[in-house]
Amino acid sequence: MTNEPHEDFGIDSLAAYLHLLPQQISRLASRGKLPGRKVGGQWRFSRAEIHHWMETRMGLLDGEELARMESVLDRSAGVSEFDEFSLSRLLAVESIAVPLEARTKSKVILTMTDLAAATGRLWDSDKMAEAVRAREQLHPTALDNGVALLHPRRPMASILSEPVLALGRTTTGIPFGGAGGVMTDIFVLICSTDDGGHLRTLARISRLISDSELLDLVRTATDSQAVFQAILDCESQLG
Repeated sequence: MTNEPHEDFGIDSLAAYLHLLPQQISRLASRGKLPGRKVGGQWRFSRAEIHHWMETRMGLLDGEELARMESVLDRSAGVSEFDEFSLSRLLAVESIAVPLEARTKSKVILTMTDLAAATGRLWDSDKMAEAVRAREQLHPTALDNGVALLHPRRPMASILSEPVLALGRTTTGIPFGGAGGVMTDIFVLICSTDDGGHLRTLARISRLISDSELLDLVRTATDSQAVFQAILDCESQLG
């Protein structure tokens, strides 16, 4: 890609990024299906808004569609099909809390960022917690399967030595903004250093949590090691 990290996309560069035809991009934009604006008669697309659009779309896709999106993200990042992406690089037994000692939304966020900070990869737990709270106020990340995917609106590379994940499971569900009042008991904190890495991680996690058997294992696990192994086993079966 020729775009600098913070440059807007044009029709052609966005088509290359999403592996679509320019005509498809133009049609989606004209129909209001893609966030964009015309400048001097030419479509321009904010990189941040496109990444948010992709993030939002993930919640509407099934397993096969998520796998296709993950492939698109891999190609856009120049990742070879032989380069294995594994959550084991981001998640550690030490960053999993079973149970997570929290009964309120605020306490969940603070405890989750502290978990990530305990790995040494996140340098400022309070700043990450503040950014996650702001993202939750903008739009809750709780899903209808009782899982919330916590993250800041944009990657925060300045307070991270490298990407890291944390996972917590509370003993009972708590109100976390889920649609229809659905309670949330599984929380995943995604701390990424760049947009592409964030989207790849989100796509992989979204594929995993679409597996009800994995969620059952997480909910019945007696320790962090069991949760970690269940995630690795499920990921190994994705293909």
